[in-house]
Amino acid sequence: METQREQDAADYLNKHKILDLMDNLTSMLFFYRPNPREFLIKQLEQLKTSRESGDTGPNLFDNSNLDAVFGILDPVNQKHITFAQYKHLITLGIKDINECPDGVNEDRISYETFKTEA
Repeated sequence: METQREQDAADYLNKHKILDLMDNLTSMLFFYRPNPREFLIKQLEQLKTSRESGDTGPNLFDNSNLDAVFGILDPVNQKHITFAQYKHLITLGIKDINECPDGVNEDRISYETFKTEA
C-alpha cells in the first residue's frame, strides 16, 4: 500500500509527464550516442523553445525514420497498412496510440494517418 507521499510523487510525475520525458531523452541518448550533458541541455532548451512557440518538441523519429518504418510495414507499396500493423507503433515507444484512427473500419491505415499518429 502506498503512502500519501508516494501517491503525491506519482501524481506529480504523471501530471508533468516526467517519466515520458525521461524515456524519450534516454532513447535519444542511446540512439545518437552524443556527449550526454551537452545533448541533454540542448534537448531541454529545444523543448522549452518549442513549448513557448507552440511547435513540436524534439523527437527520436523524424520523417525519414517514419518513411522507413512505413516502408517496412508496406513492402508492396499499397500506400496503407492494416490496423494490426499500425498497433505496432507501441514498439516505437508511442504509448498513447489512437485506438480509432482514420481508416480503422476499413482496416486500411494510410501513410498520412500513420505519420500523424506517430
